This record gives sequence, C-alpha cells and structure tokens, in this order.
Amino acid sequence: MQAQDERETADTDADEPFSDAGTIVAGSGNHTIHCLTIIGQIEGHTLLPSSSKTTKYEHVIPQLVEIEEDEKTDGLLILLNTVGGDVEAGLALAELVASMTKPTVSLVLGGGHSIGVPLAVAAKRSFIVPSATMTVHPVRMNGLMLGVPQTMDYFQRMQERITQFVISNSHISQERFMQLAMNTKELVMDVGTVLDGEEAVREGLIDSLGGLSDAVKCLYGMIDRCRKKEKKTEKQTKAAKKSAKAHK
Repeated sequence: MQAQDERETADTDADEPFSDAGTIVAGSGNHTIHCLTIIGQIEGHTLLPSSSKTTKYEHVIPQLVEIEEDEKTDGLLILLNTVGGDVEAGLALAELVASMTKPTVSLVLGGGHSIGVPLAVAAKRSFIVPSATMTVHPVRMNGLMLGVPQTMDYFQRMQERITQFVISNSHISQERFMQLAMNTKELVMDVGTVLDGEEAVREGLIDSLGGLSDAVKCLYGMIDRCRKKEKKTEKQTKAAKKSAKAHK
C-alpha cells in the first residue's frame, strides 16, 4: 500500500505544470523576489516531444503578469539555460519582461542561445557566468518552405524585429550584431557566432560577468533605489497637495 502511494506521489510530481515547479518566491526579509527559470527549448504554438525539456510560453506569460501586478513581489530574477526555440514565443516573453516596471535581473547559466539572446537582454540588468555561452545567428525555419520573394521578405522582417529589440536593450551596435550573426567562419553547419561569458560582456550583449550572488545583490540594490524614488515621489505629492490647500 505504501509503495502504491509513493508511485502516485511520483506521478503527481512528474505531471506538475511548469508554472508550479519552475518558479519560486524568495526573500531576505526586506526584499521579496520571484525567481523564474527559462530552460530547455522555448515551446511555441506547436507541441514538442515529451522527451524534450521545454519552457511553455503560455505558462510564463500569466506569471509575468502576476509578478507585475503583485504588490508583495519587489523584483524578478530570471535564470536562463536555453537552446532557443520558437522565435515569436520567445520574443513575446522578452517584450513582456522589457516592459515591466518592477526591477528585473537576468542571469545566463550554461547557455542563452538563439532566441535566448533577446530574453537575456530584456531584463533591466543582465549577468552571465564565465562558463556560459550565447549563440548569435540569423532566423532559421524548419520544414517545408516556399522559395519565393515573399518568404525572404518575411525572414528579413522577422530578423529586423529581433535585431532592433536586442540593440535597444543592450549596448551592442546593429552593425556588430549582424556581423556576429552572419559570421561564416566559426560554425561548421551554420552561420553565426558563439560567445562565452567574457566575450558576451565585451561585445556589449550582457551588462556584467557574475554569478547568482552578484545578480541577487544587484536586484536588491535596484529594489532599494525604486523604494527611495517612490518615497520621494510620495513626499512631493503630499507637499503639492498641502501647498494647493494653503492657497485656497
């Protein structure tokens, strides 16, 4: 009977959705942060095989909305170890992170490849460990494609969306980003460039080299600055109201 209960518990844990198993809420007493993991392959509109480790964008989108609206959450820490995946799904998540008002910090661990690059730079401050790598390459598509001018135009427009997002949220220039993406001398079966942690920082893709403690310390500092700014704004608002009443 006990063995059966253990199997049932194991099955329940295995079926636990990413929204429950992939995030945690942590705090130091003065700061409450939400930790979100972006791992494996970004799954978009098409289901990937059950043997693949995936991040489902339909699970992450409502989490980001909840984090933004939750008064108890002070900031967001994003841990990335992804090979990339669906371009539109990944870009949608990146746009949501970039538009959040709360402090956000990303940390690349292992890899932040392909569409993982926009996800990494979407945070207000980005970190990468020295052993991590990031692959920059142009948009690719699997499966049947029509070899017509409209297809090429579609690819160019999608690449432009990604490029503009990356350069708007990092310190790399458009010219340099495209040089890295179209490099033909590094990857045997593809075009592009693989950057390690130090190179990603030197190129301006990522803000700083560091680990978990550095990312958390930075996030705490951002939260403290936001609180001071809010208090200052609150004082100015009260002073303005008091002055308006005095003139009546």
